[in-house]
Amino acid sequence: MSILHDLEATILSRKGADPDSSWTAKLLAKGPEKCAEKFGEEAIEAIIEAVKDNKTGLAAEGADVLYHFLVMLTARGVALDDVLTVLAERQGLSGIAEKAARPKG
Repeated sequence: MSILHDLEATILSRKGADPDSSWTAKLLAKGPEKCAEKFGEEAIEAIIEAVKDNKTGLAAEGADVLYHFLVMLTARGVALDDVLTVLAERQGLSGIAEKAARPKG
């Protein structure tokens, strides 16, 4: 288990909880589109910190990005292990070769 798996388990445990009791439950109750929007907002904040070369800020925003990514995955029923499987399949491939091998469309 990794910290990301632990976080995913916490997010899954909050799915369906009272939205007044948990930020995660509140996000999930708003639906997948809102979860995706929030992930995008956090990604932009991380980009801003990277451009500013603010390492501390980027680390904090990076943590927010990872959390909101996992919430977005949960909202759409995609497991972290599904993402990790794709990464494992790509391991050892050059990025150019991997991208060329993707199905078109």
